[in-house]
Amino acid sequence: MNCIIIDDEAASRSILYKLCSKVNDLFVEDEFENPTDALVFLELKKVDFIFLDLHMPMLNGFDFIDVLKDPPKIILTTIDRESAIKAFEYKCIVDYLGKPFEFPRFINALDKVTRAIKITNQSQTIGDYDLEDIFINVNKKLVKIALNDIDFIKTDSKGIKLCTNNKTYIVKSSLNKISDNLPKSLFLRVHQSFIINISKIIDIKNGHVLINDVRIPISRSRKSELLGRINLF
Repeated sequence: MNCIIIDDEAASRSILYKLCSKVNDLFVEDEFENPTDALVFLELKKVDFIFLDLHMPMLNGFDFIDVLKDPPKIILTTIDRESAIKAFEYKCIVDYLGKPFEFPRFINALDKVTRAIKITNQSQTIGDYDLEDIFINVNKKLVKIALNDIDFIKTDSKGIKLCTNNKTYIVKSSLNKISDNLPKSLFLRVHQSFIINISKIIDIKNGHVLINDVRIPISRSRKSELLGRINLF
């Protein structure tokens, strides 16, 4: 999972960052003193959840959430626990952490947000199975590709490459746009440069997945999501 920390107190940000560093597969993308800077960041990058301070001078936590069009999951942080009661009015707020932070309570909040994210991802896959093919723009013509034929999609210096078992297509698009339009039940972005077809995984080893003789790296922030999407015994 990946997250950001928003808190006007440097000490609180530092403590939260240190707590996060103790948890495997949790990556802090950035931390912000000013919530307006965080709004700019979220326009460019998606995160799984936010540690959000309730009381900030420029924009309080609830006002910050109200500005977001599609807020991710939120763990609210506050010294005033009574004010956190209003949090129940927001579906995106999963839990709150009282200051000073305690590690057992921190882990409990992480467990809640992990479960909430998993439930959301599962609900988003409903109806995905109706989509069997996509059309991609290749050399000024639209080419039909069966989703089950796609092994992985990657970006490199030459552009976006869609790779099937026996052919590679150069696609005029962006990895973000492709990721948003592929069914979540079948595909997962495991790295900033790779989207994979989960059903094509042969093995997972040393932070990489093997698909059609190609070793593909898994980013630390995506590893837990990948393991949650496969049938692990």
